[in-house]
Amino acid sequence: MIAAGEVIERPASVVKELVENSIDAGATEISVEIQGGGVELIRVADNGVGIPYDEVELAFQRFATSKLSVAEDLEAIATLGFRGEALPSIASVSQVTMVTRHADADSGARLEVLESQVKAKTPEGASPGTIITVQQLFRNVPARRKFLRSPGSESTRVQTLVTRYALAYPEIRFQLMAGRSRFASPGTGDLLEAVAAVYSLEVAQAMLEIDTLDEGDESGPQVTGVVGAPTVDRANRNYISLFVNRRWVQSRALNVAVEQAYHGFLKERRFPMAALNISMPFEDVDVNAHPAKSEVRFRSQDQVFSAVQHAVRQTLTAHTPVPEMRRAQVTAGGFSSAPARTATSFWPVQPFSRAAEAAGPTNGEVVAGISGNGPLYDGPLSPKSALPVLRVLGQVQSTYIAAEGPDGMYLIDQHAAHERVVFEKIQADAAAGAPEVQMLMEPATLELDARQQELLLDNQASFAALGLLVEPFGGDVFLIRGVPSILAEADPASALVDVLDEMSEGGDPETWQERAAYSIACHSAIRAGKVLTHQEMVELTRQLEACNQPHSCPHGRPTMIHLSATHLDREFGR
Repeated sequence: MIAAGEVIERPASVVKELVENSIDAGATEISVEIQGGGVELIRVADNGVGIPYDEVELAFQRFATSKLSVAEDLEAIATLGFRGEALPSIASVSQVTMVTRHADADSGARLEVLESQVKAKTPEGASPGTIITVQQLFRNVPARRKFLRSPGSESTRVQTLVTRYALAYPEIRFQLMAGRSRFASPGTGDLLEAVAAVYSLEVAQAMLEIDTLDEGDESGPQVTGVVGAPTVDRANRNYISLFVNRRWVQSRALNVAVEQAYHGFLKERRFPMAALNISMPFEDVDVNAHPAKSEVRFRSQDQVFSAVQHAVRQTLTAHTPVPEMRRAQVTAGGFSSAPARTATSFWPVQPFSRAAEAAGPTNGEVVAGISGNGPLYDGPLSPKSALPVLRVLGQVQSTYIAAEGPDGMYLIDQHAAHERVVFEKIQADAAAGAPEVQMLMEPATLELDARQQELLLDNQASFAALGLLVEPFGGDVFLIRGVPSILAEADPASALVDVLDEMSEGGDPETWQERAAYSIACHSAIRAGKVLTHQEMVELTRQLEACNQPHSCPHGRPTMIHLSATHLDREFGR
């Protein structure tokens, strides 16, 4: 009746199974230590109930589990683990040492298992709980080890897992030691304190608690947790954490439900932050459908979808009736100067490649606001993309520039137009290997997670090509020393976070390049609602005329609409 057997694919799979066992054992403190990305060593220690001395060997027998009594229990699973396959699967591909003591026992036991064979079992003094050490993972399966990613990437997966369960179980104190990275949750039971530990205090202060449980139907799905105010939007979906009966799951449908609830609160290509738990009867959800138990099936998916969407939307409308747009938080990496141009592609160096090397420092004049930049494209303009010379008339609703052309009237979206101007400038600077860098009088201090640190430290030259100069400050803290001059008046920290989020989406290098440039352009572009002087409107219009592709912003929105003279005559009945 086991629909999908356990598979140990990578170190994070081992950590997941051991941490879930610790949670099922009633632990209030769980410590995780990894070395070499988890391949060399994984150690998970807890203060749970422990295993009786005479059952220690049984725990490593396939299908042996204390979490199910009869086969019908599979229809309503209340624990995170239930198959009895985790420990034997781990032991079959590694060297495992377990020290455990049951809460009612006077002493504990030490068991050593090598590739599923018990090598030694001895009594040992220990505190109540269990410590499992896994060494030389996949030592007998070289093909599986071959397809693992770098130690840094594997460590990032482990950190993501531990932090998600810290959000699901705020009453448990989690600790993670992974090389230079350290993480600890307070374990006080306060979800906002757990959010502050996982992300930052600033993010926690901007989170909105889901209102009390829906009193309408207590037998249906009940949604609790926190969602981010629209001011803490992100560039990808990685910050949406979903739990079903406190089990971390991945569900495209539930992600869509959260995103739809934010419709009208967030602009296009921005995503919310959320940590939501859906409590529902165990018999209404099937977790026995995927080897990693990360995908679940609902008896009534539409009901769950509606419950999530309603809870999030209701919270947003109650606390933020008027959407606000602000920048996100930050992340950064190693200090590097801009690299010399080595190719004719968008980037002067191979994007996000360990082989990228930096050249000498580059200095550039700071360009403030939207004035003084001059033409951004030196090549000839094609007739289809070139604009006629426009005469600026004025500004409409502090958002649109009204201009007259040879064949009627043009309305220019000032934000979209400036995005296009800035994007092509970034493109040109990167291709020339000479970004205009503004050094900050007071460096911005940032705290990064393991994923962001790896991305920045491994690809310093590519970030320097954008004009982002950052350096380690100690631990997880980094300093932003310099930013592209076009970001001088924007929030450089938020821009850098968005660039990192865009990079983490993956894809081919050209996709990375453009998304990074989009993000910086969006942050530095003037906003709708900003009153411009006549000279600023003229300058922006001239810069747009000089662009290679002036008719749309980098995201594809039109920069202007054209009302032809013929159209105007027809509307006025002339």
